Amino acid sequence: MLGTAFLLLNGLVILLLLYTTRRRNKNEPPLDKGFIPWLGHVLEFLKDAGKFLSRMKDKHGDIFTVRVAGIYVTMLLDPNSFDGVLNDDTNSFDFSNRRGQLLKKIFNLQLPGNYPASERKWMEQHFHGVNQQKLKASMNAHLSNVMLKSFESRSPSEWREDGLFELCYSLLFRAGYLTLFERRDDVDAVYEEFRKFDDLLTKLARGSLKREEKRVVATSQDRLWDLLSPGHVNGSWQQSYVQFLQEMGVDADMQKKAQLLQLWNTQCNAGPAAFWVLGFLLTHPEAMEAVKSEIRGLPSLQDTSLQRRPLNQLESQSTPVFDSVLSETLRLTAAVMINREVVKDKILRMANGKEYHLRRGDRVCLFPFLSPQMDPQIHEEPQMFKYDRFLNEDKTVKKEFYKDEKKLKYFTMPWGAGKNICVGKEFAVTSIKQFVFLFLTHFDLELCSPSSKLPPVNPSRFGFGMLQPDGDLRVRFRLKTMQHEM
Repeated sequence: MLGTAFLLLNGLVILLLLYTTRRRNKNEPPLDKGFIPWLGHVLEFLKDAGKFLSRMKDKHGDIFTVRVAGIYVTMLLDPNSFDGVLNDDTNSFDFSNRRGQLLKKIFNLQLPGNYPASERKWMEQHFHGVNQQKLKASMNAHLSNVMLKSFESRSPSEWREDGLFELCYSLLFRAGYLTLFERRDDVDAVYEEFRKFDDLLTKLARGSLKREEKRVVATSQDRLWDLLSPGHVNGSWQQSYVQFLQEMGVDADMQKKAQLLQLWNTQCNAGPAAFWVLGFLLTHPEAMEAVKSEIRGLPSLQDTSLQRRPLNQLESQSTPVFDSVLSETLRLTAAVMINREVVKDKILRMANGKEYHLRRGDRVCLFPFLSPQMDPQIHEEPQMFKYDRFLNEDKTVKKEFYKDEKKLKYFTMPWGAGKNICVGKEFAVTSIKQFVFLFLTHFDLELCSPSSKLPPVNPSRFGFGMLQPDGDLRVRFRLKTMQHEM
């Protein structure tokens, strides 16, 4: 008995040693395993992935392999070489297995293998063309309603104080939920439970929840599954999604759980993005004045009272300054990671002509936040907010950026790229811009303390879309009466 146990233990030790003594072979990227067997760099990675990967980039350059909890991840940080992964036509990379693992871990959800491609086609039907225009019109109407409704029981001139992050997240969530799910009776309860779930989602994905946090997540999931049970609003976006799931052969239990997936996919980024846009404007007066000046010059605003303004005043309007502010905000705060599993050995050719061998079973990861978005070779003083960074001298949109004297195809990537670029990009941009536009034209908005600074980012959100602040920014606001007050 003891002999058997000893042999098993000895075998495990040998396997561990074999697994942790990987060496860099010829033509492979620089290998950095860290000092802790098997775990490698996982602790530093989980604490602050942005800071860790920035240190690795300084040490190794634009491509390197790190060990994270037994997994070898090759980081590719040269945007001129991204297409070798994003548009690979050799079937060397796959995301379906990793996606399935995340869906099960975060949402307790299992979907058919062909779901991602089918879902994308379904999404395109709603977020492109005529259906998208209907969603935009509905979103504009709901944004106006939820923003003005907050003052129904108050004097129009009364100042109200709130945290800017909470304010932006709650208003955009409510408008988005009413647009897609079309159910008014439970929006407050859905938002409350969603925020509890979202606050712990990164820990849930990484398996680092504490006992009480596990209870909170489980309770919120159960509550949201019940609240999001498909309603009976014919023609709604949610009803169309349910029909799509039924046609895919998804059972009733998974249909219920898939509603939470779509709620998070559609509502987790707009509120945080709007917070950063308004936060940067409030803490950079010259940027605020530039945006307001551009808005004041819009033909649709000339001699029009607030009460009679059309909802779609930004539609077909040229707003290069506003667009530059949004692009600069997303450059600084959008931090998605694009992961692929290497399913067969692959030779990756870099833009500089070098070739690297990627091993089957490893992962390859693009982190656009670090490069191109925060790359000083592409963007001068990348840590600084410069509202006109995406403007040419003649105030037209700047689209040409370079690295190593080569023009970049990807100089900022808040929406992903290639075959998997965000389907709802145009709808999201329109919603964020409309929200900020309505706030600036309908409300007086200012910092509670003129010396207030934007809070730092919460490093745990790296890799999960829009970054969220570690704290909030206190603001006060009141309803305007006429447009000329802006």
